[in-house]
Amino acid sequence: MSLFKAAKNTSFNPQEINILNAGTRIQGDLNSEGDLRVDGAVQGNIVVKTKLVLGQSSSVKGNIIAQNCDISGIVNGNIKVSELLVIKASAQINGDISCSKLIIESGAAFNGNSAMKSMEASSEILNGAKAPKPLETKAPVIAEPA
Repeated sequence: MSLFKAAKNTSFNPQEINILNAGTRIQGDLNSEGDLRVDGAVQGNIVVKTKLVLGQSSSVKGNIIAQNCDISGIVNGNIKVSELLVIKASAQINGDISCSKLIIESGAAFNGNSAMKSMEASSEILNGAKAPKPLETKAPVIAEPA
């Protein structure tokens, strides 16, 4: 009789969420094809093809790349999100961020630079290509007649 049974279905299911619970510490890079929730501590880079959620008890020392990301914990590193980045009130971020859409709740601590890119440019970030610099645009100033 074996202690562990062989898994019957070993195929990838994008509907399932990977969870790293509070009290768990990982040293090394994490890569996930599906959604990932981290409530523990990670010392290394995190790459998620879909959505990454960092809970209030999470701590990350490394860079993050994801399609969408919600942050409630502590991040010391750069963050690149191809779509929506939500920084919750309890979050503490020390590093640069790059995303297409950004929400920062009141009370969040963010120390770094931010860049907002178009969807096409930021989707290249997730696919490993180097994103071009954002275009500088200047809106025309039209004076109204007196």
